[in-house]
Amino acid sequence: MAIPKFADVKVGDVLPPYVHEKITRTDLVKYAGASGDYNPMHHDELLATSVGMPSVFAHGMLSMGLLSNVVVRWAGPAALRHFDVQFRAITWPDDPVTCTGTVTGKREVNGEKLVDIDLQCETKPGTRSIIGKATVALPA
Repeated sequence: MAIPKFADVKVGDVLPPYVHEKITRTDLVKYAGASGDYNPMHHDELLATSVGMPSVFAHGMLSMGLLSNVVVRWAGPAALRHFDVQFRAITWPDDPVTCTGTVTGKREVNGEKLVDIDLQCETKPGTRSIIGKATVALPA
C-alpha cells in the first residue's frame, strides 16, 4: 500500500482497519518473550483465577501494539510523531481485536504536514478495549 499524500487526506477519512482474528494463549506467551513481561497474570491460569479473574488476559501493551498497525500500515513507521492510548477494557483469550482509525485533523508545524488520527480497539461489538490518538507526518 502506498503512503498517502497530505493533500489527498481529508478529515473524516477512515483508515484501513487492522483485524487480529483472535487472541490466543500462544500470542500471550510470544508477547511475554518478546517484551520481557513475564507477569504470571498473562500465562498462569491458576494464579489468575485465584485472585478473582476469570482467566489469564492479554498484556495491555500487546493490544496497543496491535492498534499501532492501523497507523504504521497506512503511513509507514517513520511517519509516527505521537501515539497515546487509554486502556478501557481487558482483552481476553479468544477475543477478536479490530483496530480502526479516523482522521480528525490536518496541520503544518515546522514544515511538517501532520495528520491527527483517533484510534480504537474493539474486542466484542461495543467493547472498546483501547482508545487513542496518533499524529503522523505525511509527504506533501
